[in-house]
Amino acid sequence: MKRIVTSTMRMGKEAIAQMKTAGHSSNTSKTRNGIRIRHLAFGLAGLVVTIMTMGGCGSDSESKSMEQLYAENGVPVKTRIIRETDFSSEAAFHAVLTGIRESSAYAMVSDKIDHIDYQVGDFVEKDDIVMAFPTDNPSAQYYQAQVAFENAKATFDRMRSYYDTGGLSRQDYENAEAAYRVAEANWDAVRQSVMVKAPISGVLTRINARQSENVHEDDELFAVSQIDRLKARIWVSDKQIMDVKVGQRATARWDGVMLEGSVVQVDMSMNRDRQAFGVVIEFDNPDRSVRCGVTATISIEIYRNPAAVTIERKNIISDRDSRYVFVADSGVARRRPVVLGHAGELEVEILSGLSVGDELITEGQMHLEDGMKIRLISLDGTSTSNRP
Repeated sequence: MKRIVTSTMRMGKEAIAQMKTAGHSSNTSKTRNGIRIRHLAFGLAGLVVTIMTMGGCGSDSESKSMEQLYAENGVPVKTRIIRETDFSSEAAFHAVLTGIRESSAYAMVSDKIDHIDYQVGDFVEKDDIVMAFPTDNPSAQYYQAQVAFENAKATFDRMRSYYDTGGLSRQDYENAEAAYRVAEANWDAVRQSVMVKAPISGVLTRINARQSENVHEDDELFAVSQIDRLKARIWVSDKQIMDVKVGQRATARWDGVMLEGSVVQVDMSMNRDRQAFGVVIEFDNPDRSVRCGVTATISIEIYRNPAAVTIERKNIISDRDSRYVFVADSGVARRRPVVLGHAGELEVEILSGLSVGDELITEGQMHLEDGMKIRLISLDGTSTSNRP
C-alpha cells in the first residue's frame, strides 16, 4: 500500500506541474486544460483517501478474524490427566556429622610422647594402649606408685592369711585391705597417665601428637569415634518445630554420598542462645564412607501423602486472595478454585478443587476465561479433536 500512495502522490505532483504549465497557454485552452487537470487532481486525492481508509479497515478486520478464529475453533491448549502420586515435602538444613559416640583422651602429664602404637583409621578396643609417655617422668612418680602398690598388696595378702586363721582382728584386716585398695587406685591412675588408653571402642579419627613431640597437661591427644553410625544436631525455628517428629525419615548428603537416617530426639524447649529448638538425627554409615566432622546437607521428610493430588506451581493462577486452575470439560475451559496444601520443590499438593481423572490445562491457561471454547494441541503441536 505504501508504494501505491507514493505513486499517487507523484501523480498529484505531476498534475500540479501541468496546471502551472497551463497558465502560459491561451485563454481557451487554458480553461479547458485547467478544468481537466483539476478533475484529475481531485480524483487522485480521493483515491489516496480511499486507499488509506481501506488500510485502516484491514487492521480491524485482522483483529476481528483472530477473535472469530478462537470463537469458532477454540483457544489452543495442552492438558494432562490428574492422577494420584506419592508426594512428600522436606525441610533442608546444614549440620556437622559426628560419630554416634565419640570420646577424646587428654594428657595427664607434661612430657614428650615415647611411642604411638596406632594410626588414624585403625580400630581400637576400649582400654587398648594407644600411646605412652616415658615411665621415668618425675611428675608421674611411676615407680614410686608401683612400689607402694606392690608393698600394700603383699601386706594385705599376709594379713588375710592371719585373719583366716584367727590370728588377726577384723579391724586390722580391714585397715590392711583399705591401704591396698588405695595403693591399687593410685597405681592405676599413674599407669593411665603414662600409658594412654582408648576410652571407648571405635575408630581413631584423629591423633594430635607425634612421637617424641612435647605435649602439655590437658592437651587433647586423640579421639575415638564409632562411625558405623553418625549423628547431627540441627536447629529448627519455632515455625517449623511442630512439623518435626521423632521417627521421621531423614537423609544426609555430602560429596555425592547419601546416608539414610531418622529423627531420634526433638527438644521440647528453645535454646536461648540459638533461639531455636535442637533436633538430633542419626544416620547409618555402614561403609564408613562419610567421615566425622564434615558439614552435610540434612533433609527431613516433614510430610508424606502416598495418594496425593499434585500439580506444578506454574499451573496455578492467583487472583487477589484466591488461587484457581482451568480444566478441560467437554471442549470448554472451566475455572476451578483450589485449596493448596504442602509444597515441594516444583509441585504443590491440592487439598480440594481437583480430583483424580480431571483434565488439567497446562498450557494456554493465561488466555482463558471460564466457559471459553478450547482446542487441544498434541505434543507435536498439531490439533486434536476435543474430548467429549
